[in-house]
Amino acid sequence: MKMQHVVSALLMMGLILCPTLLTWGIDRAEEKPNILVILCDDLGYGDVQPLNPTSKIPTPTFNQLASQGMTFTDAHSPSAVCTPTRYGLISGRYCWRSELKRGVLGGYSRPLLKANQQTIATVLKSVGYKTACVGKWHLGLGWQWSETAPNNINHFGIAGKPETVDYTKPLTDTPVSHGFDWSYIIPASLDMSPYVYIENKDVTKPVKQVIESNPFPGFYRKGEVANDFSIEGCLDHLSEKAADFIRNQANENQPFFLYVPLPAPHKPVMPTEAFKGQSKLGPYGDFIMQVDAAIARIIQTVDDTGQAKNTLVVVTSDNGSFMRRNDTEGFVDHVKDQKVQAFQSTNHRANGPLRGTKADIWEAGHRVPFLVRWPTKVKPGTRCDTTLCLVDLLATFADVTGANYDPKQSEDSFSLAKQLSNPNSPSVRPPVIHHSAAGMFAIRRGQWKLILGNGSGGRQAPRGQAFGEPYHLMDLNQDLNEQNNVLTENPQIKEQLISEFERISHKDHLPSNPKSKVP
Repeated sequence: MKMQHVVSALLMMGLILCPTLLTWGIDRAEEKPNILVILCDDLGYGDVQPLNPTSKIPTPTFNQLASQGMTFTDAHSPSAVCTPTRYGLISGRYCWRSELKRGVLGGYSRPLLKANQQTIATVLKSVGYKTACVGKWHLGLGWQWSETAPNNINHFGIAGKPETVDYTKPLTDTPVSHGFDWSYIIPASLDMSPYVYIENKDVTKPVKQVIESNPFPGFYRKGEVANDFSIEGCLDHLSEKAADFIRNQANENQPFFLYVPLPAPHKPVMPTEAFKGQSKLGPYGDFIMQVDAAIARIIQTVDDTGQAKNTLVVVTSDNGSFMRRNDTEGFVDHVKDQKVQAFQSTNHRANGPLRGTKADIWEAGHRVPFLVRWPTKVKPGTRCDTTLCLVDLLATFADVTGANYDPKQSEDSFSLAKQLSNPNSPSVRPPVIHHSAAGMFAIRRGQWKLILGNGSGGRQAPRGQAFGEPYHLMDLNQDLNEQNNVLTENPQIKEQLISEFERISHKDHLPSNPKSKVP
């Protein structure tokens, strides 16, 4: 009996002196959540029923996410267009700190991310994550060119296909150059050539055809296409590839980070046969339903493989919808009116009550859906009104996984971890900076939004000029639709916000070349 007491005492001492013994038998991978980020393309604030109860477009997946997790009502993309938002999400820093001060890249543009730049993927990989990207990259690629390529072939901006790209050579810069273990992507928006799939660093099939441009609403530009590529089938193909990755990871003793930037509902608006006519609101409504179903396919795979409990799911959008409101005619696109007569819908507000459209500094340009499901941490059916920006994902994921990152490289990212466990937790982030397609800025602090320009900075007239007076000061608590400029009554708020903008921006917002047109 005495020997038993001695053994017991030694065991107790061992447990006290060596806490790691307490973890014996625990699956280490379960201590860190899987992380799934689904980024829709041009999905508007009013396109999902949890944020727009009057919408007649069914969004059962978003409805289920809202009931199972948390809906954020004041989430913002770092830009009102896609490339700079993707840069901000991946890097944790605003894109206007980079070379790209306005506009977007094209399918043949050179890489925007620098070599060795910190990304969400590099941060999570450092703590044992398997990292993958499936979908629309749109951050530039390292195409290889023939010996006859002109010196200016590495360009930014939307441009026609250089005749000298060599699709048979491996690319020198893709997502796997920036922390992803595996990637399966399309180069840019689905209306931009080249129309190819790229797995890791190789185009998957030969590029032998040229397709002509297609009219709105199924708009896409002329360009080369691979023989395994279908524009209409691209959304379903990519969502199935994402599901394949989740299935493959189900039995691995390693947490995963999967970034799925979907190519829709961005143009071309081409719903498949299964969804045509389903919404009764035209092609756009049908396409929203297809996007909702694609997201369902990915998340259902998480559930079916038994990984739901330990998977943090984020579903959001890169900017607002390209559809804009016209009170007398419904919603129309920014292109010429005669092209959209059959596409309008008077029964759906793609951007909800918000002013403007994609590309604008107005709220419709950058206030986006943002829903989170994490069964072990996030209380079902909750809502959070904290103002956040997609640049915050890097710091948030580092926080919840215990990963270290360099805040000097991702200086615009602030953790949302406290809000996930308690939606009423006070925010510690400084004011959010908004940015339009043409380079217009706004700064948001609490109820106040100061637009540092005299127009939309995007598509809605008047476009105005960045830093051109008169500025607009909006009290969003009282005027979410941004109809009343209260700057005259609040000069001190204006000066405070201008000062904060200059402190945060460090003059990184100053124009640089090259510039590209508003997409």
